[in-house]
Amino acid sequence: MNTEKTAARRLSLEEVTKLGVKDRIFVSANTAELKIPDCYVSAFLTKPGEDFEGGSVTARTVFQEEISCLPDDENEAGIYLADENGSVTIEVLQSAGVVLDLALFVPGGDKGALTALYAAARQAFGADVVQIWRQGLKEVPDVKVDIFEEQIPRGRKATDSPKRDRRAIDTYPTRADFIEFSDGWKPVVEIHRPVVDDTPTI
Repeated sequence: MNTEKTAARRLSLEEVTKLGVKDRIFVSANTAELKIPDCYVSAFLTKPGEDFEGGSVTARTVFQEEISCLPDDENEAGIYLADENGSVTIEVLQSAGVVLDLALFVPGGDKGALTALYAAARQAFGADVVQIWRQGLKEVPDVKVDIFEEQIPRGRKATDSPKRDRRAIDTYPTRADFIEFSDGWKPVVEIHRPVVDDTPTI
């Protein structure tokens, strides 16, 4: 495990309320999936400290995980700020690298093209550095589609037409798999129908 010792001091709830969303802090690296005791991770508040109600604060780590904590609770790991004159030294979990979740279109999609793609990535970043953790190959139809997000109706008597917003016009409907849709909205993919303007011209 790659960690770095950092001089820091623990913040009280009052001090946390004075922080903004761009202030770098350290919170516990423990998550529901991964238990790393006595280790911290870089994070940022999800909203300005003054906007939090009560004693609970939520921060988003550099690994895109949200952590809730009570700064003033002595039984919790708390929130720390880097400080050369800090009274404690904490272990901060470092990043091992970046996992890319990309939608790549390979014309023809033959095995030779994919092999060349992976070989080029390894050549750029070093042998055995680029690893394929998940590979999903999918044939895509040659058709242009409209990708919308549509509001999920609430209640049994929701008879009004659902609200919808266009997210993209794309030739590859698989792009919908990689778009982050809002809470309470669902993806809708339809064949693209260009808008025809019947306004007479002179």
